[in-house]
Amino acid sequence: MTFDFHGKTIIVTGAAHGFGRAISLAFAERGGRVWGCDILEEELRETERLCQQHNGVCSTRVVDVRDHDDVADFVRDAAAVANRVDVLVNNAGGVLGQTGRPLEQVTPAEWEMVFDVNVSGAFYFSQAVAPRMKAARAGRIINISSGAGLGVSLTGIQAYASAKAAQIGLTRQLAHELGPWGITVNNVAPGFVRSNPTTEKQWESYGPDKQKALVESIALKRLGTPEDIAAAVLFFASDQAAWITGQVLGVDGGK
Repeated sequence: MTFDFHGKTIIVTGAAHGFGRAISLAFAERGGRVWGCDILEEELRETERLCQQHNGVCSTRVVDVRDHDDVADFVRDAAAVANRVDVLVNNAGGVLGQTGRPLEQVTPAEWEMVFDVNVSGAFYFSQAVAPRMKAARAGRIINISSGAGLGVSLTGIQAYASAKAAQIGLTRQLAHELGPWGITVNNVAPGFVRSNPTTEKQWESYGPDKQKALVESIALKRLGTPEDIAAAVLFFASDQAAWITGQVLGVDGGK
């Protein structure tokens, strides 16, 4: 199966590293016009450089996905080049440096921060691209959640598990709302992948015994890679997935 995104405009949030960088590269290498955003400027520039190194087209900008107006401005500028947005990948998210603590110790601000990045950001971007996708009567929205949204989070962070479950609910709701315009909305739920400084810190905290136990609990007996996640996103964005919507694909090596 070969994927070709020549002539397509693709927006990837959280593009500075990890999944977002791998997804941006995957689209750029296949001809897509990538617009990546994040709050980490230097790492965004590296993503842009790597895309160009592979003869891809990529523009990046610092955008806070929690800022409704900032999101709207970015989508407007991305759409202006070809007067359309073909694919949106809502990848921005994470635990924002938080660690698992007892329920009664979590502050309202900590809870809201995680929800805003993981859920509100996906809502704002979907809201911004919807008019353009409706006008084209076509579009792909792919949300990146987590196995934590389907079960119990390894992080122990209540807001993260809840936010990823909420994002899955948003995926299903938008699939039905936007379906009449030929817009599909799907979700990729990764298992544990060492993809950024946060997951590296989490991996190191387990120690050798827990690391081994985690790998042994996976059917394929290996951790995934950012490229494994990018491959699932490419499929959902492709013509081959034209009759698939409202679905959650667990990319976790088998549980």
